[in-house]
Amino acid sequence: MTWRAIGPSVLSALLALGCVAPDEDNTFRDGFELVWSDEFDAVDRSRPDEQFWEYDIGGNGWGNNQLEFNTDEIENVFVTGDGYLNIVAREENYGDNYYTSGRIHTRGNIAMGYGRVEASVQVPRGIGLWPAFWMLGSDYPGQTWPNCGEIDILEFKGGEPGTVYSTVHGPGYSGGAGIGETYSLFGNTFNKTHHTFAIEREEDYIAWYVDDDLFYELTPDDLPQSKQWVFNGEFFVILNLAVGGHFVRPPDPSTEFPATLSVDYVRYYERDTTP
Repeated sequence: MTWRAIGPSVLSALLALGCVAPDEDNTFRDGFELVWSDEFDAVDRSRPDEQFWEYDIGGNGWGNNQLEFNTDEIENVFVTGDGYLNIVAREENYGDNYYTSGRIHTRGNIAMGYGRVEASVQVPRGIGLWPAFWMLGSDYPGQTWPNCGEIDILEFKGGEPGTVYSTVHGPGYSGGAGIGETYSLFGNTFNKTHHTFAIEREEDYIAWYVDDDLFYELTPDDLPQSKQWVFNGEFFVILNLAVGGHFVRPPDPSTEFPATLSVDYVRYYERDTTP
């Protein structure tokens, strides 16, 4: 099943299908109405719902010199019996790679327009671990990166457990020249429990939140002069746990494997226009 540009008008139908959280407390949030979610409620060792999620498979570095091979094996990506998605990085030979992990996305299944996208995530700690919750423009790969636009809601360096990174990448401001901000838990770390990471997006505007704390806002005026804003279209979600790469150092003997990125839910809200 494929949904594109899901709107509040279909909320009741999605509820009937069980595609959004049945808990009424989640249906409305701070002026937003829930239109899609995955609560990862399934029997233990299930695959993520194929109506929503597909796998990116490969071990070619993913343009970042990453060290893992991303598979569709149940040992790397599975839903637990108590309502969590686990993406697990393992130290094991797989082809020419010394690690395996997982990377899943909603491309072609769930396209998200303006509104709020959030996930409850617990990240793993360890040098060389690079978990991420991010988005690409739905016209990718027809529109190449970075022209399609990339919104990093959460990136995490496992060797810096108290800080998360949020960034955008577009034409002329990508890779190391991406534009963003960090959020820190001074005296604490993100790996101890689940935290909520979110963006709220409107025309020519993106805001980032950690546990409902607004910490960064971006508009076209914040881009380098003459650079194009490419964040007004539809986007899809990606969840992955990389090992190594340009953003982090390679693992060292202190890094513990298997390492797990745990996701409690992913939710997409649109503005509530009910009088």
